[in-house]
Amino acid sequence: MHQSETSNRSCLAIVLAAGEGTRMRSSLPKVLHAIGHKSLVSHVLTAAKKAGGAEIAVVVGPGRDDVAKEAKTTAPGAGVFEQRERLGTAHAVLAARDAIAKGADDILVMFADTPLVRAETLTRLRAAIAAGAAVTALGFRPKDPSGYGRLVMKGDELIAIREDKDASAEERKIVLCNGGLMALAGASALKILDRIGNDNAKGEYYLTDAVAIARDLGLKAAVIETDEDDVRGINTKAQLAEAEAVLQQRLRAAAMEAGVTLIAPETVFLSSDTVFGRDVTVEPNVVFGPGVTIEDGATIRSFSHLEGAVVGKGARVGPFARLRPGAKLGEDVHIGNFVEVKAATFEDGAKANHLAYIGDARVGAKANIGAGTITCNYDGVNKHHTDIGAGAFIGTNSSLVAPVKIGDGAYVGSGSVVTKDVPADALAIARGQQVNKEGGAARLRELYNKMKKAKG
Repeated sequence: MHQSETSNRSCLAIVLAAGEGTRMRSSLPKVLHAIGHKSLVSHVLTAAKKAGGAEIAVVVGPGRDDVAKEAKTTAPGAGVFEQRERLGTAHAVLAARDAIAKGADDILVMFADTPLVRAETLTRLRAAIAAGAAVTALGFRPKDPSGYGRLVMKGDELIAIREDKDASAEERKIVLCNGGLMALAGASALKILDRIGNDNAKGEYYLTDAVAIARDLGLKAAVIETDEDDVRGINTKAQLAEAEAVLQQRLRAAAMEAGVTLIAPETVFLSSDTVFGRDVTVEPNVVFGPGVTIEDGATIRSFSHLEGAVVGKGARVGPFARLRPGAKLGEDVHIGNFVEVKAATFEDGAKANHLAYIGDARVGAKANIGAGTITCNYDGVNKHHTDIGAGAFIGTNSSLVAPVKIGDGAYVGSGSVVTKDVPADALAIARGQQVNKEGGAARLRELYNKMKKAKG
């Protein structure tokens, strides 16, 4: 069954985000840690939505308004439910009873600390429900199955999920393990969940018991297999780094599949929301923060860092350039080495080829910014705007003290400190007059040497 065949079915995605994650050694809740500049819970919610989860329920722990707020950012219509006591996974799912009772065809149960699950995997879980299963578990085959729940099969049917602590010696030999994620048929979900008890080694209400209960009710349970990366759970900073590495591999592969040239892909770090046009080239050692769009034919050269920026068609950035939030480069713009751009627009053909800071500004089409130029945009309290007209030329080592406007075609002489507007096509020179004193250097050295000897 393909995604098109599940699209006519309603789906509720329940995301369990109640764990505290004390092993992360952080004051930040585990599910708010990020990979690819996106929180773990946001990754899971995004996958749920792509898999057809039209209704979302997020289960949080007591007082976790921060987690609820993050969930609402990704899924504004999500219902938030509180699990006041941590009595197991089935207990957590039933915290969202009101959402379950609405009667969705398919119910996905997901964990907010498994951010690498793919939408296509969730779609396969739903397809098994549409094909007649009441419960579908997600299985995988790890290199070392110890510690994982085992999927006990009879032919191609799932008859039980046995937690490692409750498994017999024979059951521990099973290599097909429980990935944790599950799908339930909406029509029988509450009937199954309400029958789950806590007669086990930990005295908790295990969601995994849903399989045996479904079979006791004469219903079918099935398994969908996936790879280990799909079900990677995160409990430590080391596991967070491992998940980041997997995500980066996926993002790089997707970029190259879409036609981006990554010269040394393993050295390029992408954000989950990085957008590339066609025929983009990215040189080694480039970092993309969140909110970056690179349009067709642009080149990002080595050791550049971009965040919250738009790079226009055919533009060139770097090497060693930094684009901060609000940077917007038009077509064929050149931003060179050691140039920083923040909250500034460079119109088509404008250039700042080296050693400059342009913040809170507009740089007109085909204007040229000389080396060492800075826009002095901050007075210690407020930010001010600099407007540089089309075709203007700003000479080397100039300081433009905002608010100030440089007219179209104007020329600012090197070393100028500009504090007043410059009219279009005007020449502005704002520097002290040079004075040469004959023999002055020799006299100054003599004075300095005397001072040095006097100090002993």
